[in-house]
Amino acid sequence: MNKIRIDTQLPLCAFYGDKLLLKKEPGGKDRLPLGGEVPENWTDGKKVHRVLLPTGDIVQAIALDKEHTAEGWTTQGLRTSFELIGLADYRAAGKAYQILYWDAHSHFCPACGTRTEQYTDIMKRCPQCGFELYPQISTAIIVLVRRGEDEILMVHARNFRGTFYGLVAGFVETGETLEQCVRREVHEETGLEVTNIRYFDSQPWPYPSGLMVGFTADYASGTIKLQDDELSAGAFYHRNHLPELPQKLSIARRLIEAWRRREV
Repeated sequence: MNKIRIDTQLPLCAFYGDKLLLKKEPGGKDRLPLGGEVPENWTDGKKVHRVLLPTGDIVQAIALDKEHTAEGWTTQGLRTSFELIGLADYRAAGKAYQILYWDAHSHFCPACGTRTEQYTDIMKRCPQCGFELYPQISTAIIVLVRRGEDEILMVHARNFRGTFYGLVAGFVETGETLEQCVRREVHEETGLEVTNIRYFDSQPWPYPSGLMVGFTADYASGTIKLQDDELSAGAFYHRNHLPELPQKLSIARRLIEAWRRREV
């Protein structure tokens, strides 16, 4: 694959680790910079990735070797950037981050250990054995469990960064359907059985490279018994007395808000 040069007119998603470089605008707003706005000495010698978005638009992605600070610029964590740059740019940056993560973790062939070569924007090939590598997505389910019309199951996972409560979630296992994963995760984490499983929506989740598939389900039977190594708390909550909710960027929040509006 020929080396790609920075396009000065296309947005540039430049990351140092998981921190996104943003251009500060008058009035305190931030945005993704265009390629031509970023100082050349920040990007010299860096591999440029062309990232095709589901909308058909194109952005560029670069991994920086240090966190740059200068007047008119800021770096923000990808999650934090959602509140600063809006949904469209957040989604663009999210896909760019996933491409950079894939690039950093696919330097060598997993079959024979030979250094890989990039052939397309989303494909590398081993020159020795021909093995092809594409960006991999880890699929997970998340489910809003209802008990009657006015209660839902909410949990606090031990890996949550904060005091908010969320919904039961977990990764899909090999040979498992999405609905089977919903039943298994709810039972493993809470000891409950569910029924009436229905698809809600899905969401790319670039932390680092996931796809969240949302469902609703109804409580069928059982008493809550939390999986201690996964959850620190969990209970059914009435719609008038919900705990702290997840961030608005998450499909968990959208599921809860849809339930509060009695849409699901």
